[in-house]
Formats: sequence, structure tokens, C-alpha cells
Amino acid sequence: MVLADSPVHRLPAHGKVLALLGFVLVAVATPAGTWWAFGTYAVLLVATLLVARVPLGLAGRRMVVELPFVVFALLMPFVATGPRVEVLGLSLSREGLLGGGTLLAKATLGVVAAIVLAATTAPRDLLAGLERLRLPAVLVAILSFMVRYVSVVSGDLQRMRVARESRGYSGGRVGHLKAVAAGAGSLFVRSYERGERVHLAMLARGYDGRMPTLSSDSTSAAQVVRCAVLPVAALAVLLVARFRLGAR
Repeated sequence: MVLADSPVHRLPAHGKVLALLGFVLVAVATPAGTWWAFGTYAVLLVATLLVARVPLGLAGRRMVVELPFVVFALLMPFVATGPRVEVLGLSLSREGLLGGGTLLAKATLGVVAAIVLAATTAPRDLLAGLERLRLPAVLVAILSFMVRYVSVVSGDLQRMRVARESRGYSGGRVGHLKAVAAGAGSLFVRSYERGERVHLAMLARGYDGRMPTLSSDSTSAAQVVRCAVLPVAALAVLLVARFRLGAR
């Protein structure tokens, strides 16, 4: 969902996708334990959030998807082997602390970068950007239909939930799993049949296996430069970090 209008919103979607991939690759390639580099990446991302006028609270709420990485990173110091260190009375692995902290830093940077892309790019623009990046046409078509019909399927799910509750279903008991499973199966069959009807309707309107081009807008040199600011700045930080490690 596009939240506002900003210089980041106006950048071409394919350029933002490439910038995201470049930034994530740089973050992943950063040596473990180079905390000042990770901190610099975080500053760059926060600056991008501010330029894009994305509320920090919104970004914080969407970072909930990172929870599995957080749990895994917190467990690493306890399960990893090697030399131990005492922290608040707990015996933790040095390698586990280093690996867990590095994993958490890289995962957080990647998630925040993806949040910037999602918050500043409309779904249709993102599909057009993927199309310009030569993503296979079949995948673009699948994603396009998913974006179009996810609200329809969620509406069916909501109506089924209301119907169950109106018949006395309250949930919370193992015996009700049968009703939930039956509802999931019914939703799958209904969605499949809707897909068949949509496909037949497309064939009746001349569909030949190729979707219409979503976008043909050109990209200016200035837009290319703006898209490259974040990954190039991150790459500069990585090169400095590598140089400092090599100089030791």
C-alpha cells in the first residue's frame, strides 16, 4: 500500500527492486562482527524511511515477520559449541553470540529494506517492475491474479467464519477441527472453481496465453542515480570494512 508521496515513491519499481537486492547482498557479504558497518547500514535505512515518509511505527509493526529469525538468533548462544563466556550468570558460546548477533543484524536490515519497498510501491507498479526485469511471464500472471483475488478469497473466508459462528461454533476445542478442516476444503474448491470460470472468461475474450504489458514507461538517468544511492553507499561501507579487516 502506498502511504504518501515522496521522492522514493516516485522512483521506478524495477529500480527499487534492484536497489533492494543490491543492498541485501551487500549486507549479507559484510563480515560477521563488523558492528559499525551494520550500524551504518541501519542509519542509511532510517534515512530512507524518513525521506519516503514511512511512519517508523508502521515499520516497527511490520517487522513482526522477523520473529522466527529473532528466536533462532537468541537460541544460538545457548546451543553453539566452542569457548564460553559468562553473561548475566549464563554460560554462552562466544561463537554463538557472534553468529546470532550477525544473523539478527542482517535479517533486520533485509526486513526493513523490504518494508521500504512494500510501503512505497503499489502492487501493480511492483508487478510492472518485475515484468521489466524479465521475470517469466507466467510468474507475473500468477502474481497479478493473486493480488487481484486475495481480497475476494479473504472475503469468502470471513463470510464462512460468520456462518460458522451464527450456527453456534465458538472454537477452542479439538472437536471443532473437523469443522475448520471442512471449511478450508470448501474454500479451496470454491477458489479452484472460480479460477476455472475466470480462465474460461479470458479465453472467450481472446486470451492467447500472454498478459497485456503492465508498463512501458522509460527510466531517466536521474532516477537510476537515485535508485543507486542506497546500495552504492552500502557498498562503500562494505569496501571500507573489508579494507580495515585486511589492514589488521
